Amino acid sequence: MSEMINNREYRQKVLKELIKELHRGATVDEIKPRFEKLIQGISVTEITEMEQALIMEGMPVEEIQRLCDVHASVFKGSIEEIHRPQDPGETLGHPINTFKLENDKLRALINNEIKPQLDLYKETASGESLEKLVKGFERLWEIDKHYSRKENLLFPYLEKYGITAPPQVMWGVDDEIRADIKEVNKLLATSGQAKDILIEKAEEAVDKVIEMIFKEENILFPMAIDTLTEDEWLEIARASEEIGYCLIEQIERWEPVREDIIEKEQEDLSQPTDKKGYVEFDAGCLAPEEINAMLNTLPIDITFVGKDGTVKYFTQGKERIFARPKTVLGRRVEHCHPPASVHIVEKIVEDLESGRKDHEDFWIRMGDKFVYIRYFAVRNEKGEYLGVIEVSQDIAPIQEITGEKRLLSDE
Repeated sequence: MSEMINNREYRQKVLKELIKELHRGATVDEIKPRFEKLIQGISVTEITEMEQALIMEGMPVEEIQRLCDVHASVFKGSIEEIHRPQDPGETLGHPINTFKLENDKLRALINNEIKPQLDLYKETASGESLEKLVKGFERLWEIDKHYSRKENLLFPYLEKYGITAPPQVMWGVDDEIRADIKEVNKLLATSGQAKDILIEKAEEAVDKVIEMIFKEENILFPMAIDTLTEDEWLEIARASEEIGYCLIEQIERWEPVREDIIEKEQEDLSQPTDKKGYVEFDAGCLAPEEINAMLNTLPIDITFVGKDGTVKYFTQGKERIFARPKTVLGRRVEHCHPPASVHIVEKIVEDLESGRKDHEDFWIRMGDKFVYIRYFAVRNEKGEYLGVIEVSQDIAPIQEITGEKRLLSDE
């Protein structure tokens, strides 16, 4: 046992050294032989555990992220060792099957449409090839839905089992890909764009997408299949539609061959329980059904994060501004945001919890919406901190109001 512990400590030390070398500018080819030797005879799970330990020691996620390309390069050389049959991936409607179908569509879009047009544009710089590239990259942006489902539905369950390093690292790469595609779309929309720059950025973007597909199918998905329960996959499948799918209009409905846990839960709720009683407030009392309906009727999004830093509640109104699947419930708030913005979230919570601030406001443009986002510290009558409430609202219609309205509308 001590020998195993010592081996793991040794691997941890070497892994840290490799990351530092990457930070100093070493290339993937330079690091690959030593990394390959380091992981010989160990599982993908142990590699992620080592990375997780480094993060717990304080190493930034961005540094761990530098290993992503090394992972892919090494694993491509020994794919049989880490790739094993995965029945869920062959089951229509299962979330893993849907992710893989989307990856197939993305590969086809890149290899059959985007790359040929890039090659043609290199040779001819024709307007026709440029127009087809515009359409191709517009479709490629649908990858945002694929990544959003991965980040907001799959990652929370992995975190539940203590697997936080791979999700954080992968989310950071996802955001890099999003930024690259946006940059290419911007270049394509700019008249007189530099041809060489456009080609370079476009090739870089699609190469990163292909690399991420490999990492998902050979590292992330096998790990998730080994970790999540059937109940959890069912919840992910049910929550997926709200976010949407990438390059797929409709998917098969998946139901495990077993008792439907969702229906069972609904049946249980129909039975008399203590929760069916009234809830007393400072000024009145309401039934749970009334509270839920009332909050969901408000023309605003409300999310409550408890003092322990986990998401405890959010409204489900008809006109949602931000998609929030139920899988975020119980998830730490910093894990619900991209790594690049985590420090902002942590600062907001810190200021509100400490009492330095009582609220913080932001406002952003989202298409035709002008979204006003407010954060408030929630405290009891003794002034004790209970958590943070986020309130979001599209105030564009409010800004258009002029004059007065004193009469009922006809409709």
